[in-house]
Amino acid sequence: QVQLVESGGGLVQAGGSLRLSCAASGSIFSIVTMGWYRQAPGKQRELVARITSGGSTNYADSVKGRFTISRDGAKNTVYLQMNSLKPEDTAVYYCNVQWVGGLLGGQGTQVTVSS
Repeated sequence: QVQLVESGGGLVQAGGSLRLSCAASGSIFSIVTMGWYRQAPGKQRELVARITSGGSTNYADSVKGRFTISRDGAKNTVYLQMNSLKPEDTAVYYCNVQWVGGLLGGQGTQVTVSS
């Protein structure tokens, strides 16, 4: 059974940092992209950052220069380093993995940034 396990969310003050991790386990292979989405209360889910198997990245304009996505191919793990956090970054963050067998989504991890 293939699944994603997310960790690293929590409560932080504005200006602080958090690092999210998402590990894909099970018989997963040929990952195409790994990424993070977020959904704030009353808002639609939006892409935060995504990284391809070749290392290409793209970010939402709102997080450019503050967030960094990276991956460890050997561990099938993707990370999201979040710096200079703002209250508007408060949301549930979801990991997303596209692989040859389909699309996987994580259960979400809460990130709360206090002002």
